[in-house]
Amino acid sequence: MTITFRKVLLLFTFSSTSLFQAQQTQYQDSIINKPVYQATELMQEPLIDGDVLNDSVWQTIPGIENLVQLRPNYGQAVSEKTIIRIAYSASTFYVSVVCYDKDAKNIVVSDSRRDADLNDEDSFLFIIDTYHDRQNGFLFGTNAQGMEYDAQIDNEGIGNFNTNRQQGGVIGGTNLNWDASWKVRSQLGDYGWSAEFAIPFRSLRFAAGKNKTWGLNFRRNISKNTETAYWTSLPLGFDMKRLSLAGELTGLNLKNPGNLKLIPYALGQFVNDKSVSPSETDTNFEVGADIKYSITPSLTLDLTYNTDFAQVEVDDQQVNLDRFNLFFPEKRAFFLENAGQFGVGSPGEVDLFFSRRIGIGDDGSLVPIIGGARLSGKVGQTNVGFLSMFTDDVDASGIEKNNFTVARVNHDFQGTRSSLGGIFINRAGLGEMDDDYNRVYAMDGKWGIGNKAEVNGFVAKSVTPGIENNDHAFKILGNYNWNGWDLRAGYTEVGEGFNPEVGFLQRTAFRKPEFLVLKAHRVKNMGNLLEIRPHVSYRGYWNFDDELITGFLHIDNHWEFNSGFEVHTGINFTTERVLQDFNISNVTVPMGNYRNAELQLIVITNPNNAFSFDSRTIIGGYFNGDRITNSGTARLRLGDRFNTSLVLSHSDIQLETGDLTALVGGLRLSYSFTPRMFVQSLIQRNNVSNITSVNARFGWLQNANTGLFVVFNIVKDDDLLDNLNNQIFTVKYTHRFDILN
Repeated sequence: MTITFRKVLLLFTFSSTSLFQAQQTQYQDSIINKPVYQATELMQEPLIDGDVLNDSVWQTIPGIENLVQLRPNYGQAVSEKTIIRIAYSASTFYVSVVCYDKDAKNIVVSDSRRDADLNDEDSFLFIIDTYHDRQNGFLFGTNAQGMEYDAQIDNEGIGNFNTNRQQGGVIGGTNLNWDASWKVRSQLGDYGWSAEFAIPFRSLRFAAGKNKTWGLNFRRNISKNTETAYWTSLPLGFDMKRLSLAGELTGLNLKNPGNLKLIPYALGQFVNDKSVSPSETDTNFEVGADIKYSITPSLTLDLTYNTDFAQVEVDDQQVNLDRFNLFFPEKRAFFLENAGQFGVGSPGEVDLFFSRRIGIGDDGSLVPIIGGARLSGKVGQTNVGFLSMFTDDVDASGIEKNNFTVARVNHDFQGTRSSLGGIFINRAGLGEMDDDYNRVYAMDGKWGIGNKAEVNGFVAKSVTPGIENNDHAFKILGNYNWNGWDLRAGYTEVGEGFNPEVGFLQRTAFRKPEFLVLKAHRVKNMGNLLEIRPHVSYRGYWNFDDELITGFLHIDNHWEFNSGFEVHTGINFTTERVLQDFNISNVTVPMGNYRNAELQLIVITNPNNAFSFDSRTIIGGYFNGDRITNSGTARLRLGDRFNTSLVLSHSDIQLETGDLTALVGGLRLSYSFTPRMFVQSLIQRNNVSNITSVNARFGWLQNANTGLFVVFNIVKDDDLLDNLNNQIFTVKYTHRFDILN
């Protein structure tokens, strides 16, 4: 059956708009039992030092105490007294918390680095839905050491359903690389610990006006009990990012705070390249700047000139043991800010816009970015985004100057968890060739069916000179998620001519049905066993000759204990059809149709412990042979300042045409002098490409990812005893000037 792009587009548009309108009343009726808190407007501002108990300003403000456990004792009151207060002034949003603890000497602080994971220690987090659209928000958190944690939440933190083993794009709609300017201070005492947050309104996006309402929820983690508790009682399987279930913060009288920031940088770099003979050395000096201006409190313009990312951590090494593209996630802060606004498709599989295409060549080499602009934010209930970037030419690689432009519009239907949008992506070569361009047009949408279910999808078309047919892609996915049930079914199709040059395709030309059936069940009277999650999932990739290229049927159960220890026991039934011979590290996999089974075991220890690990073992058939793969991460922390993790992946593959062993290792070391001063290193090695790399970074942050950075990179090929191939030493300083306060 042939499905044309026009038919899919018309069906998608008609069904989406009518269903969104019909759903609004039904969804509003389903919202019940949401807690409400009225913010206090301050005439006198509190002193932000972490001492809540002795601050007279806080003592006059009503507190929130009724938190409810999600784990381990679902539905019961939080085990330790917790008091939360919220207030605001003309310029600043304030939150305070007092976390009482009867065993205060054993409060766990595991990491002081900004944006480190707060799930594995005593911590407090809150989320604010500043547009009250029940889909998007800002997440803030801290621990007893006063660590700064912030993130931008899109689409309730839910990414597209993606069962492949690659790392996805902006995972789960949670963007940790959004770094705002704000302050938090904490204090430890015999009572437990307390914290105060001061967030300038100019660091947020919101609609100004009188008596505004925001969405709101809180979470407290109590390490000794592996306990999580929320202000809004949530069904199993959800967390505070489920903004459609959040409580409400009322009584906000908000003005436009004004926001204009100038962020210049200066960089000095020494390069010692020993990969050529004779070796070459070079010294570079660069300057550049970013400008951030809030046109309205909800719409921001970013300008960048001579954009640089020298302080960004290097990519994690990967070894390709198959015949499809590897995904390397974006790590550059400029492109990750508001990235969820530009994301359309299936992360890690069909990304219509993939920002790594800008400034990074196909071989991983850097392409200079001349500069560009980004406009992003909200106008009413409509999200808007525009990005235009210019890259320079690279004579050695034959790369011409290019302009990359992305325009995005997405409308949220108030109170329905539903949206409808479109995106236009364009790459235009600025050289002498007239037909050097590529364009992608797409529509996407989400229909929220009450609180429990939704249908989402996209339809896209590419335009490439010389390609006239089958240049379409689309996906539709339905899911039901409530009270432990997670049911999903979807279909994706990518035409043989679909060519998103500013996107990412894990594989080309496929039709893919998929489904998942999962039930989380809280057990009783089973000792330390807390929850089981039996499930089955399937995905199949078919070509347009009705041949199954890849099939993956997964049957599993997760066993989770009160301590946080987990075991996942599963079996996979796989199908791989190889249409032409290909090589894995000089071992040939011949044409053929291979059906195999494999056992899978995952072990996750309690992450609250000073030493923890997770491991994944797969034993079974692989193409025309067998494999044993072991991978995992071991983590060790000493106090709250030193953290290290060792990542290893070892595959022993025995095929009829030969054997191979693939080993990839990475060692991360981190020491935090203060929450804003740290030294980190990442040492990596793999035996397939024989590349050893060292990335060492010192950071002394001022705020919002600005400050002093010292970076040392070593890349080494071949035998370890050879000379180093490449060394780069970089010193970079960025400073933020708040021109409008």
